[in-house]
Amino acid sequence: MIAKEMQSAGDDRSYDVVVIGGGAAGLSGALVLGRSRRSVLVVDAGRPRNAPAAASHNYLTRDGVPPGALLADGRAEVVRYDGEVVEDEVVTAEAVGEGLFRVALGSGAGVTARRLLLASGMVDELPDIPGLAERWGRDVLHCPYCHGYEVRDQAIGVLSTGPMAVRQALLWRQWSDDVRLFLHTGPEPSDEEYEKLAARGIAVVDGEVTGVKVSGKGDRISGVELAGGTVVPCRALVVAPRFDVRAKVIESLGLETAESVAPDGTVLGNHVAAGPGGATSVPGVWAAGNVADPMAKVSIAAAMGVHAAAEINFDLVEEETRAAVRERRAA
Repeated sequence: MIAKEMQSAGDDRSYDVVVIGGGAAGLSGALVLGRSRRSVLVVDAGRPRNAPAAASHNYLTRDGVPPGALLADGRAEVVRYDGEVVEDEVVTAEAVGEGLFRVALGSGAGVTARRLLLASGMVDELPDIPGLAERWGRDVLHCPYCHGYEVRDQAIGVLSTGPMAVRQALLWRQWSDDVRLFLHTGPEPSDEEYEKLAARGIAVVDGEVTGVKVSGKGDRISGVELAGGTVVPCRALVVAPRFDVRAKVIESLGLETAESVAPDGTVLGNHVAAGPGGATSVPGVWAAGNVADPMAKVSIAAAMGVHAAAEINFDLVEEETRAAVRERRAA
């Protein structure tokens, strides 16, 4: 169990809404739905994307709180409004009638729901370099707004694996005047890009990166190793992961996915296609958080969950009103 306040989902239990994923988006949505007097079940596999990070940032009044503590507080709030949270995985979900879904869990249990909120997050696929995965979220980083302040004024390397690398290097220069761009497998910068890098004092390092060196003191990256054996001093390495949604339930529901594309046209990964309020291509299914927007920070993911939950509740109200009108006319 993730927390002692969680309950077990039994076979054939029915809910207004099943929330798939217990991160910031899913718990925020569940909180809104609980306060709307809806019966809610949150199914959380316990693998949050930001688990390796020591702290969450840029969440007003909660800046610096460990991700696990933030989620624990969120689960407690959901339970306070009679929501249920279980540690399990949604294996499949399918429509079994108008306005009803059958949800199969990894534990073998099954529940039904009138609506679904998909908030299962995504997976970061890191460059295939030894040592990166073990350092992810600590000193192998991606988002400057999440981690830039913590490595300010230190030697920062940016690993180039695609055309976004120059933009990354220029952005991270905001937090340190000691930034190096490792060309690695990325494209050669254009003359204009070289000029921009030079103007900002960003050094360009040729050669393929083969690993990172870690200092025993403080358990921190101390350098980046090149194919020829040269080690360039570095205290943090910025990478560009591919963002991938892999939840099993996406395929079983037949949800449409779309490419996640950067402003310059670079494909960053994929996500579940959803409208501004989270409605997906499948009636009765909404999506929120990183599964719908890989670049959403914690606070944005939470806001997406709130928005989607409000839309879900209104959709249920409309359905219930239509049913009430039919009953009144039949009386």
